[in-house]
Amino acid sequence: MAKKSKKQQPGGTPATVALTAAGVDFTVHSYDHDPSHPSYGEEAAEAMGVSAERVFKTLVADVDGALVVGVVPVAGSLDLKALATAVGGKRAAMADPTLAERTTGYVRGGISPLGQRRRLRTVLDASASSHGTICVSAGRRGLEVELAPEDLAKLTDATLAPIARA
Repeated sequence: MAKKSKKQQPGGTPATVALTAAGVDFTVHSYDHDPSHPSYGEEAAEAMGVSAERVFKTLVADVDGALVVGVVPVAGSLDLKALATAVGGKRAAMADPTLAERTTGYVRGGISPLGQRRRLRTVLDASASSHGTICVSAGRRGLEVELAPEDLAKLTDATLAPIARA
């Protein structure tokens, strides 16, 4: 069962600290992470009782030698060619997980587009704008933040583009 909180929790993550500092409306959802679940994102959607189209995963890719963040619904997958096109690149591949963790400051399954150690160029799937709010990782497994997609795009300086595949 997911727990909700609108207030900043003591010992918040860099993502929740960034949201609080920006004065953005957001809700924290926490749930007990099951390490045996096959998908972090689907687990989050199930635990929160939220449609998988409204829960977005944060994926780090290498586009022509530069790390780029793609934020897509957990119900689909990242279209690497579309991501490369969205940032004016030619080739994209998923980034090495260790490099993604070291660069963002988060662990796999808990990488947030917000509050990263080194802010990476971000592309948010265009489908996000069809929802009043979306959920993204709050910076650790079992913790999500729900916020308006416009706020996420503004805080990450994201490009909106169709980068998800069903």
